[in-house]
Amino acid sequence: MKALIQRVSTASVTVAGETVGEIESGLLVLLGLEKPDTQLVAQKLLNKTLRYRVFNDAAGHMNLDVAQVGGSLLIVSQFTLAADTQKGLRPSFSSAMPPSGAEALYEFFVAEAALVLPVATGRFGADMQVHLVNDGPVTFLLSAD
Repeated sequence: MKALIQRVSTASVTVAGETVGEIESGLLVLLGLEKPDTQLVAQKLLNKTLRYRVFNDAAGHMNLDVAQVGGSLLIVSQFTLAADTQKGLRPSFSSAMPPSGAEALYEFFVAEAALVLPVATGRFGADMQVHLVNDGPVTFLLSAD
């Protein structure tokens, strides 16, 4: 499981011209699910995401996590993060979790996150347009390891 997190001042997701999720300051979390992932892996990655210190303190150093700055999460499923790009010029998605299992694990991740912070989401499996203002820019690729 991978999470590409971006510190944002605003972010939203639209599907067919309709805004389905939006946040102000916080983290855009693009979530890629792989075949061996479990709820335990999801919980580890969520904890890492919530505690990752990517927001500036009073001295301008990245020392604060999303909760400490009163931020929100916009969580968007993105199966392309599970792509194998090691060979050739075309990604392989053989390591990506099939949609049936991925949707359940995505929903688990979202539900657990919503216990801690305000959460908005995209729409699983939809053709989505993600709009964001990356603050910094600050972007990190996280895994549960």
